[in-house]
Amino acid sequence: MPTARRLAHEFLDRRGLTTVFGNPGSNELPFLAELPEHFRYVLGLHEGAVVGMADGYAQATGRPVLVNLHAAAGSGNAMGALTNAVYSRTPLVLTAGQQVRTAIGLEAMLANVDATQLMRPLVAWSGEPSCAADVPRSLAQAVFEAELHRRPSYLSVPYDDWAVELAETATLDRQVQRGLSPSEGQLDALVTAVAAARNPALVLGGDIDATGLFDRAVALAEHLDVATWVAPSPHRLPFPNRHRLFRGVLPAGIAPVSAALTGHDLVLVLGAPVFRYHQHVPGTYLPEGTRLIQVTDDFGAAARAPMGEALVADPAPVIEALLAKVPARGTTGGYVETPEPKTGAKALHPEQVFAALRDTQAGDTRYVVESTSTNSAWWRQMDLRREGSYFFPAAGGLGFGLPAAVGVAMGSPDRPVVGVIGDGSANYGITALWSAAHYRVPVTFVILRNGVYGALRWFGELLGTPDVPGTEIPGLDFTAIAAGYGVEATTAGDEDDLRAHLKTTPDGPRLIQVDTEPTTPE
Repeated sequence: MPTARRLAHEFLDRRGLTTVFGNPGSNELPFLAELPEHFRYVLGLHEGAVVGMADGYAQATGRPVLVNLHAAAGSGNAMGALTNAVYSRTPLVLTAGQQVRTAIGLEAMLANVDATQLMRPLVAWSGEPSCAADVPRSLAQAVFEAELHRRPSYLSVPYDDWAVELAETATLDRQVQRGLSPSEGQLDALVTAVAAARNPALVLGGDIDATGLFDRAVALAEHLDVATWVAPSPHRLPFPNRHRLFRGVLPAGIAPVSAALTGHDLVLVLGAPVFRYHQHVPGTYLPEGTRLIQVTDDFGAAARAPMGEALVADPAPVIEALLAKVPARGTTGGYVETPEPKTGAKALHPEQVFAALRDTQAGDTRYVVESTSTNSAWWRQMDLRREGSYFFPAAGGLGFGLPAAVGVAMGSPDRPVVGVIGDGSANYGITALWSAAHYRVPVTFVILRNGVYGALRWFGELLGTPDVPGTEIPGLDFTAIAAGYGVEATTAGDEDDLRAHLKTTPDGPRLIQVDTEPTTPE
């Protein structure tokens, strides 16, 4: 009879989960034994980097991916990175090794006490099989839960279960599919509202890009000829940022959002929560006389919104209905020119760095960005017109950038990948450099070194606490760190030097360190 391990491997193979990101411990070895030769195991040196790489890989491929963690300690190390995957709605399937069943109650070394509670409330589902015979079914449930909720799931498995022989009938060969189509009545009501609006606006969220609706959203905006924003705190870019209809990223405060939407009688929000606020700037949620309609397939996002109406549905049929049934108000696109970049006095201004990237990198480049203090400069200088061009830590948790850039590059070898990382952020996921070097991942890391936590300083000013300690990080040399991990690294001395480096094409990972002047997110 087959073992639980073999049945699990066969199920994962059928579902296409043949790439495993992990950092193994003793509890995980029985699962990894006899791994089929065509499976790919991607080793990370810290569980935070492991989850970050898997997050980037899953977002780039649009498919769930398996992450193998170690007991409670390894799972705990991964939780910071997991918050980003939760808010980007990435379908990670997390498995963790558990002590043998007879040792759990004794709290033996590496026992994961109350394992199902450890990752809650972050994950969509958390479980531990009741017995060895339930291991294959539990693993299947973890996969299906991640796919259905578009959110990570977590399964803890006692390691003595994997070698238990089970009947062939335990093999799961079934499909679980997701479908949330609005009714004709719901579509007609929405079409009527949009058609009757005097000055409608469109707000798009990261789900539009994540579900392959980038081009259709552009078509809708042009068809309606409406001002189009990206929802606050975006982790993906659902609309070209230099398009003539683009009005920018909505600010992440209650009052500023309301001010930005003033004058619009209808705001249609597609594929986004309403809204992911950050800095607390209280006020009215919406301007007087403005109606908001949110379309999302995220039940939680619809339920917790503080204002407006919500239709829980896949945005795709909504977009198609609006294109087909609302009379066209326009059809043409058009793009605006980028402004001249600001220049720095003692070092490069971040805008000079981003202008160099814009001018030297291919138009289909994927950018993984974790330089939080340079958001304003980024949107002023970049010209992103392709789907899947932008990835950002969805929960704001640092440590996403370096690992995610590795994962995105591994998941999309047909497109160039550049990680734009601040010197403060880089340290949180620095071990990903080893994985990039070990697997010869063709990714460029651009490290903006300004010696401070720029976003933290800005927030200190906002909160009226400008004199707090711990905001300076001088003396970091990422070229030396990268060399230690086996990544080719160099320093760009000026703008011409930076552009020269960026014009070269690497056959593996490389790191370019560039000194920049401190800036603020706004």
